[in-house]
Amino acid sequence: MGRPVENADKGEAREPRTIPDTRILRPGDDGYDRARQVWNAMVDHRPAMIVRCRDVGDVAAAVQTARRDGLEIGVRSGGHSVIGHAVPDGGLMIDLTPMGGVRVDPRRRRAWVQGGALLGALDAATQPYGLATTAGNVSHTGVGGLALGGGMGWLARQYGLTCDNVVSFEVVTATGDVVRAAADENPELYWGLRGGGGNFGVVTEFELRLHDTGTRTLSVELDFPADEAAPAVARWRDLSAMAPRRATYAASIWAGVVTLGFVWIGDPDEGREHARQLEALGHPVAERVVELSYVDLQRREDSAEGHALRRYWKGHYFRDLTDAAIEVLVAQDPSVASSLQAYGGAIADVPDDETAYSQRGTTFEYVAAVRWTDPDEDESRIAAARAAGARLEHFASGVYVNVLSDDGAAGVRRAYPPAKLARLTALKDMFDPDNVFHLNQNIPPSAAPAS
Repeated sequence: MGRPVENADKGEAREPRTIPDTRILRPGDDGYDRARQVWNAMVDHRPAMIVRCRDVGDVAAAVQTARRDGLEIGVRSGGHSVIGHAVPDGGLMIDLTPMGGVRVDPRRRRAWVQGGALLGALDAATQPYGLATTAGNVSHTGVGGLALGGGMGWLARQYGLTCDNVVSFEVVTATGDVVRAAADENPELYWGLRGGGGNFGVVTEFELRLHDTGTRTLSVELDFPADEAAPAVARWRDLSAMAPRRATYAASIWAGVVTLGFVWIGDPDEGREHARQLEALGHPVAERVVELSYVDLQRREDSAEGHALRRYWKGHYFRDLTDAAIEVLVAQDPSVASSLQAYGGAIADVPDDETAYSQRGTTFEYVAAVRWTDPDEDESRIAAARAAGARLEHFASGVYVNVLSDDGAAGVRRAYPPAKLARLTALKDMFDPDNVFHLNQNIPPSAAPAS
């Protein structure tokens, strides 16, 4: 990992190299059903072929094979897309999970992360040196999907989004060529991969900038009854605007309880001192102040049920969390779990046109999520999440591309402003004019209609 990659001409797809049978799974093979499972149990697609890629050559061969045989391509890293884009029904799934390695150079503060690595593997490799980079809040998420869409996490207010910390990408293009994208090589592709999703190729390696974070954190949570919580939420919002960058304010609303607090990365004693600010929220019915290692913090929202739950969500970005929006938020359906996470800080420091990622003026990200096990509840559960999102859409300024579900082209237009979407379309024309990579939050080439 970490080797330079020569650029290749972007011409017609060549005859693919032979993929060893030991790396291919077809319906009926041992391991096929396990390999096609993803985080959302609603996704029950059956690819014609699953290629368990071990290196960049396997990925290039899989792309070329799919094009030769007219198969739709899906790309699996962590499999955390709620809509299940990774698993093409009747197509070819490029399974990157065997490519899960991470190499760290602590002196240079760099990590080289293969395209199938999970966040937990990245944290496990970097934390022995007291290093980390922004990497989501759930350890079994794939680095690839997170980084390509932007990448929010507990370190983002200090060090920027995951995509802001990518130094270079190794990418297999739609023709099966392997290119490097960085500030000094394929710079427009480098721009688009930082927030444009999986539209431009399969990333087989990320070079990431690391930071001296230490290993200690603090979590502070205060519970309030939802029917009395609006004033406390408004004060919490105001405190968030003044909070130091080591504090990321977070809230959840579920089952009639509003939980308000923050996560502190760094000296827990300094975090406890900051927690005194929360006395302004009033008198909670419960309080939790917990010191955690950074690795344990990153694991605490992991799903113990694995891939057994059916899931659906809707999301928004808010530039301003108004009092009116708060009133709607705290009165939501108690069967829907909603969350807020504060942005700002280093996220907003980056000029908007520096990356494809948009909405850097966001103050809070909102997600309404439901999960269940009984397929007979699909319709009612999905309707509840949609209704929760719809009630707040009037207050929203956009949406995070990584929380889009079945929103289609309208969702993509909410994620990117028109000028940026036009630039992304031009990049798609350059690297994937046939829309080979369309199982994603798709940015179609100019010659193709939006799906």
